[in-house]
Amino acid sequence: MAYSFESNERASFKALDYVLFGLTLTFSALIGIFYAIKDRKRQNTKEFLLAGRDMNPIPVSLSLVASFMSAISLLGTPAEMYNYSTMYWYIGLSYLLVIAAAAHVFVPVFYRLRCTSAYEYLEYRFSRGVRTAGSLTFCIQMILYMAVVMYAPSVALNAVTGFPLWWSIIAVGIVCTFYTSLGGMKAVLWTDTFQVLVMFGSLSAVAIKGMDEVGGLKNAWSHFDISGRVVWDDFSFDPKVRHTVWALVVGGWFMWIAIYGVNQASVQRACSCSSLKEAQIAMWINFPGMCLILYISCFIGIAMYSLYRTCDPIKFGLVAASDQLLPLFVMDVLGKVEGVPGLFVASLFSGTLSTISSGMNSIALCILQDIIRTYWIKNMTEERATTWSKVLGRTFSVGDDRGAATWRLRARNVLSMVQHRGLIVSLVFMFWIGIGAYITEVRNTIPKAPVVLSGCNWNLTTTAATATVSAINMSTTATPYITTDIITTINSVNVTTTVAEHDGGIFFPLYSLSYMWYSATAVAVVVGVGLIVSFITGANKPSEVDPNLQIPLFDILFPYLPEVILKPLRCGVVYDEVKRGDGNRRHTAADLKNSDKDNFLNIEMAEQKSDAKQTSHITETSPMV
Repeated sequence: MAYSFESNERASFKALDYVLFGLTLTFSALIGIFYAIKDRKRQNTKEFLLAGRDMNPIPVSLSLVASFMSAISLLGTPAEMYNYSTMYWYIGLSYLLVIAAAAHVFVPVFYRLRCTSAYEYLEYRFSRGVRTAGSLTFCIQMILYMAVVMYAPSVALNAVTGFPLWWSIIAVGIVCTFYTSLGGMKAVLWTDTFQVLVMFGSLSAVAIKGMDEVGGLKNAWSHFDISGRVVWDDFSFDPKVRHTVWALVVGGWFMWIAIYGVNQASVQRACSCSSLKEAQIAMWINFPGMCLILYISCFIGIAMYSLYRTCDPIKFGLVAASDQLLPLFVMDVLGKVEGVPGLFVASLFSGTLSTISSGMNSIALCILQDIIRTYWIKNMTEERATTWSKVLGRTFSVGDDRGAATWRLRARNVLSMVQHRGLIVSLVFMFWIGIGAYITEVRNTIPKAPVVLSGCNWNLTTTAATATVSAINMSTTATPYITTDIITTINSVNVTTTVAEHDGGIFFPLYSLSYMWYSATAVAVVVGVGLIVSFITGANKPSEVDPNLQIPLFDILFPYLPEVILKPLRCGVVYDEVKRGDGNRRHTAADLKNSDKDNFLNIEMAEQKSDAKQTSHITETSPMV
């Protein structure tokens, strides 16, 4: 069987491929049914939304991997390798720093406060209005993101494999809504665990078979190196450069800490563990999982380039966009083995399922806790709250995202534990940059690595008359290009990358800001505006600040420093009153803000009564007692 660029034909799905995809959805649904039956007598929000706060760290960690390594990541990382260079590998270093900060800086604060919604913190620290603003911002962002996660991979697969677009969207949406609303957080966690194993298995199969098809890793790496894609030394401080070491490590830290540090889906999983120590273990187990998916995907991208090094599928017209490269590669190298493409599709939609189920569950919790229980029904019973959670989970299922933005808002409340007044300014500022970049089409001026067309079968296309060896590069000079079987010259095309040549006006430097710096820029605006406004309106006295709501950063980073050095670094905040590590909440003055004492205590008492009722029922009915 010839490759697609040799025959101009693409392999199609077989019956077994559809069966494997269907089995993946079926098994996910069965997990939801199992936990709905198993926990039918334990109907309360702590059980449904937080898995009873007694989950093992291993499924929690695997759920974190599955939730944030979406189908977009699985499609995008190999395409990144193909189109650009090895610089993206540095993002793995940011993962290490992110997990360290999330596990030891952010998670302890949320766990100590026994937060159900991450945005409860904003009310304790600032006001109810700030809590609502933060929660609604998260919900809107997550709804848009879920739409893109659902629609984008479906379009890519449909274009390459003929996999039915709307049938896949409808099937995934129904199954995801079913097991999330039926089985709650436990179903989500265990389904994510199953799905991430499917992702690991299929990605590994694609990487191994792909490398074997191009003659092994050494051969593939040689092709990659000769093409100029092996780049490790871009240490530029220019924030307009797309990927530098600083952008990927520092900018990547700000981008990912917004996900693992304060994102509701992440906080919700951490708080489902039985102790702070286990929550931290879950975070750290998650780290190698993230790196495995990242680097397996990178190696797939290297193999993908080696296969298509003499015939770029995009310029040849086999596919229309970069996100279709991986499905094409899978069909080329694995399409002859019936069932394996179906396994790949199952893994791709496993990433989609896990991301959407996590989003639905976290949005339901935020709407329930931050809106309904805060403003509408303050004394809601646990049974009624659980019903609301299930209804909300079904409401926010996603089917069509044609109106969804293709870029993501990066303004997050990462440093909300420091300042909050710059939130609106930051949101507006980042909207401005994102829309400006889209309108001026700055991203289209980013140079890609060279590609050639000399190996394409032009006799089978209608564009044979235009058969030339061409490439996209930054310069206008001829660049020598060598492969193992040909020596040719690439006539490069100037893609206009300088600011002076672009009609972007005086704001073009902002529009050309690397996307890796979006979150860091948003944080800088939040903190800058917040500090200015705080000092104008009157700053708080550190000694009066509740230590439960602050982070003893230097105590965490430098625990062995003497007290004489650490004390001034605490800026007057008395952290001795904080009970670290035990996970028990202290009822401080922050709990009483905005006359919310009764509401808070009613929720706490309702959970305690529900737990006591369950314990009594088990004691009365268990044959072992």
